[in-house]
Amino acid sequence: MATSNGTDNKTTPSTGSALIFLGTGCSSMVPNVMCLINPSNPICSVCAQSLSIPPEKNPNYRCNTSLLIDYCGSNGNHNYILIDVGKTFRETVLRWFVPHRIPRIDSIILTHEHADAVLGLDDIRAVQPFSPTNDIDPTPIYLSQHSMDSIQEKFPYLVQKKRKEGSEIRRVAQIAWNIIKDDCNQPFFASGLKFTPLPVMHGEDYICLGFLFGEKSRVAYISDVSRIPASTEYVISKSGAGQLDLLILDSLYRTGSHNVHLCFPQTLETVKRLCPKQTLLIGMTHEFDHHKDNEFLKEWSKREGIPVQLSHDGLRVPVNL
Repeated sequence: MATSNGTDNKTTPSTGSALIFLGTGCSSMVPNVMCLINPSNPICSVCAQSLSIPPEKNPNYRCNTSLLIDYCGSNGNHNYILIDVGKTFRETVLRWFVPHRIPRIDSIILTHEHADAVLGLDDIRAVQPFSPTNDIDPTPIYLSQHSMDSIQEKFPYLVQKKRKEGSEIRRVAQIAWNIIKDDCNQPFFASGLKFTPLPVMHGEDYICLGFLFGEKSRVAYISDVSRIPASTEYVISKSGAGQLDLLILDSLYRTGSHNVHLCFPQTLETVKRLCPKQTLLIGMTHEFDHHKDNEFLKEWSKREGIPVQLSHDGLRVPVNL
């Protein structure tokens, strides 16, 4: 596996599997709108970059956290599995699907039901075959019962199976809903790839799911977390069930702490405790400067012996799954 600290995203996909970071920012994204419409003195240098650098060349431009798994099976066929469909889903499709040659989405997995993970669900129809009568194969979505209950309220027209008598046919995304358990011992398969749910606390009153996947390389994706319970930590720690090849982990603010997310100090302590072979950080606010903080992390990684870097939107990481 390799990480990138650059901004050249004109990559040609190889024949193997890969992880494509469609979004690496927090719910409010980067740039922070207030930094542009009501700038501080001095100005926020990270957000100001968005006024002069195109998003595809700006690693400090961050959409809602989302990961696309380009899974190449043993038969050589590719399946495209998306984790989370947030507020910026359509923007990331327009920006990254063409250069990364992503032709479709085969299945979707949801970590939780907050806005930055689900408010792009209506736009799923944009990446489905066109049918004015909705006569297409539905896209399978895997999610917890709690998320399902919430989405049924947010998007009732995406969940309802029967059209009311006399109502017009309206084109909407076609989705097959699949309930998964908040349980490390109940894995599931999406488009041929095995996933193990990783329940974590997203605030002490809320369970969010991360996911462990990959047989040849063990990858854990944890996007929204304030605390990892012991039972989950065992599954992904070197001292527990086995060392991860890649950990993708939440890091909201550069300093301090937060009640529903890990921040940089807690994130690095978590990395030291889990001891993965490599870590990429996601979920960053505008407090992080991609280049400056990756220089800091290079020194930290040398000192601790664990490679850690900030990811960026459009980053493609080849991986043997």
